[in-house]
Amino acid sequence: MRKKAAKKRPLLPDPRFNDQLVTRFVNMMMWDGKKSVAFKVFYDAIDIVGEKKTDEEKTALELWKDALSNVMPHVEVRSRRVGGATFQIPMQIRPDRKVSTAMKWLITYSRKRNEKSMAQRLASEILAAAKEEGAAVKKRVDTHKMAEANKAFSHFRF
Repeated sequence: MRKKAAKKRPLLPDPRFNDQLVTRFVNMMMWDGKKSVAFKVFYDAIDIVGEKKTDEEKTALELWKDALSNVMPHVEVRSRRVGGATFQIPMQIRPDRKVSTAMKWLITYSRKRNEKSMAQRLASEILAAAKEEGAAVKKRVDTHKMAEANKAFSHFRF
């Protein structure tokens, strides 16, 4: 790396909840620079979560944050070549990478669902993840299992 690392640009908080995490999520969900469409999808999904939720003391946004924390991985495996062989080495994940990985998984598995609109798909995946169910949570569990299975190679960490 010749040049210094790029500075993190500050994100503007979203208009409805005044939260930077929401803006980050919407930016990840956005396709072809259509930010207003992505915001509409997210807000519609949050409204659907608000209608369907069973837990009365939590707001829909808190439910979304719970879902995000349930999807967040704590360890991941990284490939490392040692003496001609490639090993899967379990490593801790940086906090910002944890969040972005959780968001990616939530969005990816929402898109693969079978509901009519993206807002309904996202709402269903959020509700499932909040209850520690759903494909995104399964992905986190599989990642943790993979790291556990390869714990023997952790001494190759760099």
